[in-house]
Amino acid sequence: MRAFFGADSNIGLMESVIQVDPNRSPFMNERIEILCESYSIDGLMNRVKELPRLNVTFKVLFVKNPSTHNPMFKERRSLEREVGLKVDGTVDLHKPGQLFGIMNVEGRWLFGRLKQSEPVWLKHEKKPYHYSTALSTRIARSIVNIAVPNPTEIKAIDPCCGIGTVLIEASSMGVYIEGSDSNPKVMYGLRKNLAHFGIQTKVSLTDMRTITGNYDVAIIDMPYNLCSVITDEEKLEMFTSARTYAKKVVIVTIESFDHLIRNAGFMIVDRCIVSKNKIFSREILVCE
Repeated sequence: MRAFFGADSNIGLMESVIQVDPNRSPFMNERIEILCESYSIDGLMNRVKELPRLNVTFKVLFVKNPSTHNPMFKERRSLEREVGLKVDGTVDLHKPGQLFGIMNVEGRWLFGRLKQSEPVWLKHEKKPYHYSTALSTRIARSIVNIAVPNPTEIKAIDPCCGIGTVLIEASSMGVYIEGSDSNPKVMYGLRKNLAHFGIQTKVSLTDMRTITGNYDVAIIDMPYNLCSVITDEEKLEMFTSARTYAKKVVIVTIESFDHLIRNAGFMIVDRCIVSKNKIFSREILVCE
């Protein structure tokens, strides 16, 4: 939420002028693009009647407010029907051309175009090659959103891309991203995974410490398994090199090395922790 909207909320609801496609986030259920509102349901229906006639079929759904008590099922269906009768258009309950949502937020009744999320990331779990230590598609997608909340004219890189989990999620959201990895053993699986989903993006067998070019952001999932033990000196080299080609870096790590990040010339501007089964935790650091 902080990456997308510049603020967060603890009530499961965010009102903003910034439009985000809910398909981008595993933690976003839907979005209502508000067309009209009123402090009474009758007032809302009067305003709905004034909207232009639709040239597509439609359906009205009651959207539950996660922060308050919601009407019972029968009342919700009744409200959907009553408001739907005020819309100048043709109802289609099975395959509507447009979904509308009604919702009550702190006494305000809202009506607008409803966009529901589709769990695109779940499809990406079925890739040909997996690593037990790889990020889940759900978390990878979230990290991409933190790194690139708005993909317009953004150039990203994943310099330790492994089997491509971050590349796949980023590409599926229209983020321009390149990938590299220093391990020749992962390149075969990486290319197979990208081809499986029809993703064409630049990947190379390169040590991230030798990368050149200019990128708006780098996403670095630090190596941490027994075969990828690296020294503090090597970590500092990784961060120092990233400073030369990326304006912003999002680092994923299971260990703390704030001092190395600062020594490389970055400032940590935000952070969060994601836990798996309350045992295994990763920290996500946003550095500029």
